[in-house]
Amino acid sequence: MKKVYIARDIAELYYVKGLVESQGIACKVINENLYSLRGELPVTEETAPTLCILDDSQFAAAREVIADYEKANRETSTDTANWVCKACGEESEGQFSECWNCLTPRT
Repeated sequence: MKKVYIARDIAELYYVKGLVESQGIACKVINENLYSLRGELPVTEETAPTLCILDDSQFAAAREVIADYEKANRETSTDTANWVCKACGEESEGQFSECWNCLTPRT
């Protein structure tokens, strides 16, 4: 059994677990119960919710799945940054694809 991913929270851990399992890679969650003690225990690699693969030979394949998830997650989070309309100069929140003021599409 080999650690392949340390998550921020239980929801993210189970999401990543589903992605890895969808590729036929058997895995197991560890430290799930310790998550409920955050604040009482320091958050470290030893106490954080962690995903382990059962077959060490599948480590590279599991990391590839996780790397794709992390890349998509980074791209999504950068899309949520506020942006300034090139037509009218007004600032719009990142989730919008058009300017709130003049309806010019985000470029």
